Amino acid sequence: MEANAGSTLPNDSEAPRARWKYLDKILNRPGPFTDEDSFMPGEPVIESLERAKILVIGAGGLGCEILKNLALSGFKDIHVIDMDTIDVSNLNRQFLFRASDVGKPKAEVAARFVESRVKGVKITPYCGKIQDKDEEYYMQFAMIVCGLDSIEARRWINATLVGMVDPENPDSLKPLIDGGTEGLKGQARVIFPTMTSCIECQLDMHAPRAAVPLCTLATIPRQPQHCIEWAHIIAWEEERKEITLDTDDPEHITWLYQKALKRAQEFNIPGVTYSMTQGVVKNIIPAIASTNAIVAASCCNEAFKIATNTNPFLGFPETDNYMMYTGDESIYTYTFEHQKKDDCPVCGAGTIARPLQVNPNWTLQDFVDSLAERPEAQLKKPSIRTGEHSLYIQSLADLERQTRHNLTKKMSELVEDGEEMVITDKSFPTQFKYKVIFHK
Repeated sequence: MEANAGSTLPNDSEAPRARWKYLDKILNRPGPFTDEDSFMPGEPVIESLERAKILVIGAGGLGCEILKNLALSGFKDIHVIDMDTIDVSNLNRQFLFRASDVGKPKAEVAARFVESRVKGVKITPYCGKIQDKDEEYYMQFAMIVCGLDSIEARRWINATLVGMVDPENPDSLKPLIDGGTEGLKGQARVIFPTMTSCIECQLDMHAPRAAVPLCTLATIPRQPQHCIEWAHIIAWEEERKEITLDTDDPEHITWLYQKALKRAQEFNIPGVTYSMTQGVVKNIIPAIASTNAIVAASCCNEAFKIATNTNPFLGFPETDNYMMYTGDESIYTYTFEHQKKDDCPVCGAGTIARPLQVNPNWTLQDFVDSLAERPEAQLKKPSIRTGEHSLYIQSLADLERQTRHNLTKKMSELVEDGEEMVITDKSFPTQFKYKVIFHK
């Protein structure tokens, strides 16, 4: 930086572009990677950047960094969606929030904070679920940046954006920039719906957390997490089933913590804490501020490059589209092309059924349970049908009662080897086609 220690930020009213002078060095002149047919330096590209309407999904640890970076990268029209309120545990890494903000909506507080620090930027918050919005809402944005900690939400927005693409309307293709972190590891990727591999193509890279057998929880817990899961799954249902568990309610978390602590003491298991209880119950992924900063910077660099064409961006055309980062042993990044899968149920041709290994002696209930744990499926409330029959339908109460009797039947009684089945889940706006392959 050229500024002296005692210098102050320039007055925007005196020199409107002064605070962007380093950014303007990129925007006002062609560079070694610019294409003269798509890059127009100076006012055209600056105006294009300022007009670009961009959506940020998530205002947590990653989302806070993304909002700040986008505002400081020249974007002026930013929207943000988040359904959560601020918890005291957020304050160690979600730097847009203060202790006085605890209990307030994340999206609103983050938007107002960034607006107060970066003059001229307009951030429109929405406090709610991404599923609350329809395709018309998402159609207004130039691109979408995700800073989510939920695979389900990623899959939903991915399927929605793929479904929006109209070959006759180029504006219907909305680039999706997705970032994710877990401790000292992270990734950033760029998805051009229907053109590059999508999140569903990459689903097996996000294996679900291994389930702990109920018998272990109920009889012989070995880890502090087992005691917490026991309090969460068994004790709450036995003692407070008339109350819907709210994982954002401190009273509910405290009750679970006290139950888990007492059980841990009975089995001489140390380590149960309030924060661990909160993390297990809410399935919180460990977060480190520096990892969030690195991944958010990568996501925002891609957004800037897509909006301005100042540099080649990830994923198009037919280039590397996935950047992975790890900082647990030194610092390492690797960028590669994640291949589009022809049998992807979201962005594939739609006619190819994925092979699915099935034990013919399983009951349908066993198969339903397995779908939540399979890396290539991860469906928690599936409804299953073949070309001839509805095996089990969860989406409607009447149909669930009518098909419930099939849950005790063996898979070999319900489907044939090689038969195709269609599985839906109300969490995702798509169908999943699988071809049953029985174990020999």
